[in-house]
Order: sequence, then structure tokens, then C-alpha cells
Amino acid sequence: MIKLLPALAARLIAACALAVAPAQAKTILFVGNSFTFGANAPVRVLNADQVTDLNGERIGGVPGLFKRFAEQAGLDWQVSLETAPGRTLGWHLAERRERIDRAWDQVVLQEYSTLDPARPGDGAAFAADARRLAQLFRARNPRVALTLTATWTRPDLVFRPDKRWSGTPIQTMADDLRRATDQAAAGARAKVAPVGQAFTCAIRAGVADANPYNGIDFGRVPLWSYDHYHASSYGYYLEALVVFAQVTGVDPRALGPTERAADELGFSQAETVALQKAAHDAIATDGGCGR
Repeated sequence: MIKLLPALAARLIAACALAVAPAQAKTILFVGNSFTFGANAPVRVLNADQVTDLNGERIGGVPGLFKRFAEQAGLDWQVSLETAPGRTLGWHLAERRERIDRAWDQVVLQEYSTLDPARPGDGAAFAADARRLAQLFRARNPRVALTLTATWTRPDLVFRPDKRWSGTPIQTMADDLRRATDQAAAGARAKVAPVGQAFTCAIRAGVADANPYNGIDFGRVPLWSYDHYHASSYGYYLEALVVFAQVTGVDPRALGPTERAADELGFSQAETVALQKAAHDAIATDGGCGR
């Protein structure tokens, strides 16, 4: 029997251990408000025990859906979130900095629904805060990848009178938010998740209801909650699909008709497939089906 020198034996043992050790999980942080944590929908608590809520509120939300998708795709992600209702990214930076100031592999940032609460549609503060957050995260990990979420049209600001987008086509607000998000992403060196355009893709494909106030498209998927402001479970599911696809590069259609979160939420297989296609189309066309 051949005897190995102690130093050589130690190196061989270490090499074998390295060869069989599992790859380290990637880390991702979600920062946002009710559009990220899933207000007005059971999505809010979905998969909460599999993600880390840095505020200790046991929220699942869109991050919980992301984690569920990743597991089914065979991807190992450690998912964390820091959310607060009705807050801008600037607020998170000022008030929750100590909770998010860590090294992350990926960060997803979601701004207030109208960008600036005092000046709806004005993306100046969004762009500035996205840059500041990018600097914060890159100081911890220069290779961190950032994604900015471009959110959806709010029907309460379109179909009700005397609002910023009153009387405009359903896609206009989402497209305005997308343009501002593109500008912010350029300054922050980030990608954009075209969630608002995915909503429009679903509407144009005849999958989703375009106007929750008129009752004409009864039977189509309702993307919005009862307040015509926040998303429904369908809307949050679509948001999560777009973010998941943009972050991981996985085609959302690969999750298939039996995707577990959709089944848990009570979606039909036809609805699940249609939402996966809308997410795919929004990314494949860079939001073109919404413009």
C-alpha cells in the first residue's frame, strides 16, 4: 500500500472535498413597497418561510414567488427582501440603509408607483436614488447586478377624472414609467424588468381585462386588486415572472402549466401558460408589445 506524505494527503483530501462540494447559492435582495410585497393578495405570505424578510414581518410576496420559480428551475438562490408600504427608494436608503448595506450578487429595486409622490411621472428623484443605491451596493460588491422594476399602469389614475393619466390609453402610464426607468437604469448601470409592458402584453393578447371598471371583459384575467391600484395575485405572478426571467435568463415559459405557485394560487393551467407567455413576450420584444 502506498503511503502519502502528510502534506500531499491533505491537499488530495481538500481537492476531493472541493470537487464534491455544492456550488454556493447566489444572493438576491428585493427593495420596494407594496408592489413588491404583494398587498391585497395572498401572494403577500406565499413562501414566506423560504425567504428572509429583513424587517421580520414574514412577507413572501414577489420575492417568495421568485424563490419558488428558482427551486423549480433547479437554481439555488438565497432570497432576501426589505419592503415598506408607500415608500420611495430614497426613503429606503435614508431609513433602512443599515439593513440592506451588505454584499449581494443581485439587487432588484422597485420605485413608488407614480415615481414621485408629489410630482407624478417625474423620474428625477428616482434616477438620483437609483444611482446612490447602486453606489452603496457596488461598494460592498463591485460585481453586483442591479435590476430596476418598471411597474404597471394604475387604472384608478386612468379611468377616474382629474388624475395625472386620466383619459389616456391603458398602456400610456406604464410606458411613461418605463421611459423613466430606462433613464434611471442608464445612470445606475442596471437592467430593467418591463413589468408594466407585460401587463399590456397580456391585455393585447386577450388574456387580461383592460378596464376593471366597465365589466366588459368579464372572464378575462384580472391583473389588478379591488382598489384598481395594487395588483391581484395574477398581476403579482406576472411581475415575478418578468423579474425572474430578467435576473436569471430563464425563459418563464419553461416553468410550464403545472408551475406550483400558480396551482397554489388557484390559477387554471391555461391562465398560467398565458401569463408565462406575456412575461416572455415583454422581455423578448423589450416591451415592444406594450408600446
